[in-house]
Amino acid sequence: QVQLVESGGGLVQPGGSLKLSCAASGDILGINVMGWYRQTPGNERELVAAHTRTGSTNYADSVKGRFTISRDGAKNWVSMEMNSLKPEDTAVYFCYANGVWGESGYYGKPYWGQGTQVTVSS
Repeated sequence: QVQLVESGGGLVQPGGSLKLSCAASGDILGINVMGWYRQTPGNERELVAAHTRTGSTNYADSVKGRFTISRDGAKNWVSMEMNSLKPEDTAVYFCYANGVWGESGYYGKPYWGQGTQVTVSS
């Protein structure tokens, strides 16, 4: 049905920058929301940033002013520029898509990428 493939991530020093990208493919005519969650061991997945098809964005308080989410709705693609990275940003980052519809109809469930590791350490 729908697949999400992430790229980016890796190891960076505190204060550095990284960019994550995610491309959605499959039976897709439109996606309401695309964005990023992150998860650390023993903790629940938390929302980092989201971008709606109408252009609205939402950020976790901890990343406001440092992370910027961008989206190309026509290409079903979303990216996130992460600046001024801190050790506490270390996590596995997951791309997600919610409110997806295709030629087969409306898919009433979120889709997730496989996750990409971001490590902020000196």
